[in-house]
Amino acid sequence: MSERFVVSGGSRLEGEVVVGGAKNSVLKLMAAALLAEGTTTLTNCPDILDVPFMGDVLRGLGCEVEIDGATVRITTPHTLKHNADFAAVRQFRASVCVLGPLVARCGKAIVALPGGDAIGSRPLDMHQAGLRLLGATSTIEHGCVVAEADELHGADIRLAFPSVGATENIVMAAVLSKGRTTLDNAAREPEIVDLCNMLNEMGAQIEGGGSSTLTIHGVDSLKPVKHRVIGDRIVAATWGVAAAMTRGDVTVRGVNPAHIQLVLNKLREAGAEVTHGPSWYRVVQKDRPKAVNFATLPYPGFPTDLQPMAIGLAAVADGTSMITENVFEARFRFVEEMVRLGADARTDGHHAVIRGVEMLSSAPVWSSDIRAGAGLVLAGLCADGVTEVHDVYHIDRGYPSFIEDITGLGADVRRVE
Repeated sequence: MSERFVVSGGSRLEGEVVVGGAKNSVLKLMAAALLAEGTTTLTNCPDILDVPFMGDVLRGLGCEVEIDGATVRITTPHTLKHNADFAAVRQFRASVCVLGPLVARCGKAIVALPGGDAIGSRPLDMHQAGLRLLGATSTIEHGCVVAEADELHGADIRLAFPSVGATENIVMAAVLSKGRTTLDNAAREPEIVDLCNMLNEMGAQIEGGGSSTLTIHGVDSLKPVKHRVIGDRIVAATWGVAAAMTRGDVTVRGVNPAHIQLVLNKLREAGAEVTHGPSWYRVVQKDRPKAVNFATLPYPGFPTDLQPMAIGLAAVADGTSMITENVFEARFRFVEEMVRLGADARTDGHHAVIRGVEMLSSAPVWSSDIRAGAGLVLAGLCADGVTEVHDVYHIDRGYPSFIEDITGLGADVRRVE
């Protein structure tokens, strides 16, 4: 049944919110459990829909998966199935990260082309090219990625773009290959570092995590481990932007502020007072935020996942902002919904120009992806009257306890069927 959020405008967010584990990390760590026979335990896992979705994918491959609150236990058998079927995979994009581990463990992988958010083209060319250089064949057949290898070997690989997904699949395949692999122009996101750290705990030999060059020395086997998922920087940054948009005072705990350094600097440019410690930060916005320009880029640049929040901030800021989207071409679909809410916004290719208004106007809007949904709720807080945000199942895929967290900060937001 379709659900919507009913958002009453005019709330000033104030208080504390605790962030759980990173969505963009936990799903890849679950896939990495395929690389070691035995039980892998992940703690600090977020309570989001994508975690049980990934559990279904792993069960289909022969694993036993137990989800107990923030703890996920994955027992991987000696012999895995190699076919990740469409029914499980179609629901979310991250399911494609089982491709590398399956080729490494089974010598073959058949993974249905995944579904996920409607934010633009995300082809698997670089995933396949990397696997081919490691000695696998890879084709698209009957709606599936098919990869096979009698034996994987080390290779020198350079990505045309620092793709997070391609980096993860190549690394997880390379850890069980013969010899040394060098991966240049690798993604540098904190979630990549988290994956490399866990793989090293399992017995892999990966050097350079967090840099653009990774060196992987292949090993014969890995062992299961217990690992804590890093805090979700996107969720954490969402609450910081929310504080700025509503002229609030919010403290966010459970995240390393270094992972969102550029975001915090942008909030300072907008006039917010930002303080932080090792695993927390605080945003206080006393006056109307100032207009700030944003350009999304791979990490350590401004995250594309926060582009809807940047547009929301610009929509109520004093002045004119330019938002440039350099990662996903369809992310500006969100702007159409912001215009429904009275935003003065125009798009032209990769650019959006937003002239801030004092207050938005309430309207029914539809979320097209996880971050767009969250951004529309925040915009609704800055609108007069009551805003209805539809298709909120997207938000549930990325934000655990969203309603509880936002109402705990003083917002009037209700879930309605």
